[in-house]
Parts: sequence; structure tokens; C-alpha cells
Amino acid sequence: MAHALSTGSGVVLDLIRSGRATTRTDLIEHLGWSRITLARRLDELLLASIVMSVGQLDSRGGRPPEEFAVNPNVGLLLAVDIGGSHTRLAITDLVSTILSEDEADIGLDEGPAEIFEWAGQVFDHMLDRLGKTRADVVGIGVGVPGPIDFVTGRLATPQVDAQWDGVLVKDYFAGRYDHAVFAVDRDVNIMALAEARRGWSEYRDVAVLKAGIGVGLAFVLDGSIYHGSRGGAGDLTWVRARGERTERLETIASGAVIRRELLRTGRRVRTSGDIVSLASQGDPEVLRLLAETGTAIGQSLAHVVDLLNPQAVVVGGNLAQAGEPFLGAIREAIFAGARDFALQDLVVEASRLGRIAGVTGASLIAQDALFEADRISRLTRGGAPRESLSSLSI
Repeated sequence: MAHALSTGSGVVLDLIRSGRATTRTDLIEHLGWSRITLARRLDELLLASIVMSVGQLDSRGGRPPEEFAVNPNVGLLLAVDIGGSHTRLAITDLVSTILSEDEADIGLDEGPAEIFEWAGQVFDHMLDRLGKTRADVVGIGVGVPGPIDFVTGRLATPQVDAQWDGVLVKDYFAGRYDHAVFAVDRDVNIMALAEARRGWSEYRDVAVLKAGIGVGLAFVLDGSIYHGSRGGAGDLTWVRARGERTERLETIASGAVIRRELLRTGRRVRTSGDIVSLASQGDPEVLRLLAETGTAIGQSLAHVVDLLNPQAVVVGGNLAQAGEPFLGAIREAIFAGARDFALQDLVVEASRLGRIAGVTGASLIAQDALFEADRISRLTRGGAPRESLSSLSI
């Protein structure tokens, strides 16, 4: 596919979305364009209702500069965050502000067909409550608890649960939302994207852990998610003995392991939320297991800290809600195991976005796909208004 011209309207939109340049003067300084070229591209975006004028900034003298921003109200984004035992849904506007939410204790074990059928029905009810229809949806973002093969677009094989091997998630939205732009990524990657843009934006290099029934890790390097060559970056591993092949860490230390141990003692536990609830009640066995799990995770993360030297390690997912019994064990193991140089000024803290990190990230990847620069440049070329942002599929 040929790239749109470097002077296309999508380039302007990128700067406005990021907040790096939101006035004509700032845009010209960033782009080096003539005022005439910039005016044409802004007019294209305004005519298509993709951006809007949001007033004038304060000025120290002369005419106050006009500021531009993405128009949040010309479509809706659907966000799906699937976890090992819990799934959250949200409908957002085009700047990823959450308008409606829902959730249920439904996860990997139920399989893709059941989860996405449930999600489709719930989204219909949520849209109705907002006074909207499926036609208002212009983008969909989905986070799944396993790596995505970005070459094929399918979930990589093997997954933790074989029901998800090779699944093409987009197929499950066919019929309902054929007109909408679609994006999918690992659940921990979308959480990391949300934390990097909305939670910990002061840092450029962050390792983000999601701990629930499963365990996942994502990397934000120089402000961008690092996926690896095929989308498999971030699988934490554990080595039992020298020379043995590594094992997935979540088979050794995760909410699933804690749940298995608690079921053996007769406790009624199904979800990671159940584990956190028992911890909040001071259950000594649960607190012990959380500390052991946190220590094992922290020991693995110590190697990551040495290798990548991040500014922060952010811990999210349901188990993070257990607080210091879990987070403190992770922090202590990292600081005991990593090299002193890599630990200088390192921050190890809980997610700032909490439970909405996943759906916020899912909305952000949908937003990124919808507003991809080449796509917008083609959509607005010639200045003709379009019926919908999703009317061009590339």
C-alpha cells in the first residue's frame, strides 16, 4: 500500500491528538509547512468533523491563537478487556472518555464464542441506554490474555487455553460491526498503553505487569509499546534448575496457582477478585500465598530491570488490588535481585488507572487504528465530507 503524502491531513491530526501542537503557529513550527498548505489540511479535518476549534488560548499580546482538538462526538468506540476470570466492557467517545461500562466474571475458560456473544448482547443494551445504535460505532478495540501474531492477525499458538489457539477475534464481530475499524492486542499491552499515555506519562520507559489469574508483562520503550518481531514480547519465564528449559511464570506464580492451592484447602475461590476479597479479610493463608507469588514474580522482574533499565515498574490487574502484601513482595524481590545501577531512581508502584486501565487501553488502540495517519489523509483528500469516519477501510 502506498503511503499518503507527508503533507496529508493525517500528519496534522497526529500532532493535534498527541497535544504536541494544537494551534496553527505550533503546527507550522513542527511541520515546516506553508500557511496555505496547513490551512488546506485543517479545513479538510474540520469539514470531515474530525477536529474542531475549541476556542482561543490566552495571549500575551496580539490576537489570541485558535486551538484545535479531536471532535469526540462524531462516533463511538467499543472496548473489550478480557482477563483470565473477568471481562470488562466500555463504550467511549473518540478521545477515549468512558461513557458506559459493564463487567462480569467471565473469562478464558468460557471460550471465545461465549465471551463475544455475551459482549455483543451487552453492547446492544449499553448503546440503547446511551440512545445510540450499532451504526454509531466507528471502532472496536479488544485486549486478550495471550500473544497476537501480527503477521497473521490471529492469536498465537499455543495459548494458555487451547480454545483460543489461532482465533481471529475480528470474525466474532462480523455481522454486527462490519463497518467499524478493528484492533486487537494482548491485554497487558493495552493496559500498558493506557498507563503510558494516561497514568505515567512522565516516564518514557516503563515495564507494566498485569497480575490476575494469569500473569503478563508489557514494555513501553521510548514512549511506544514494544511487541517483538511477531507480537510475543513479554512472556515471563521461570528456570527451575540450571540447564532446564524455561517454564511460563504463570504456571509457577499467578492467581491461577493461588486459586489451586486455596481450593485444596476447601476455600470457595473462582476469580482473582475472590482472592483479593479473602486478602482484605486478613486470611493468613491467602496473604502468605500472595507474598510467595509476589516474590517469585519480583525475582523474574529483577532480570527484566537489569536488561531494559526502565524508569518504572507498574503493577496492575486484580491482584494489585491486594496492595502491599503483594506489591511489597514484588518490590522487595526486585530490589534484592537487580543490579544497583539499574535500581537507581527506579519506581515500583501500583497502576494509577486501576480497573479502567484495560478498557481505556482497548479504546486507545481502536482510536489509533481509526485515526491512522495514512487512513485519515485518504479519507479527507479533496475536502469532501464523509458520512462516517469508518467509511474508508484500508
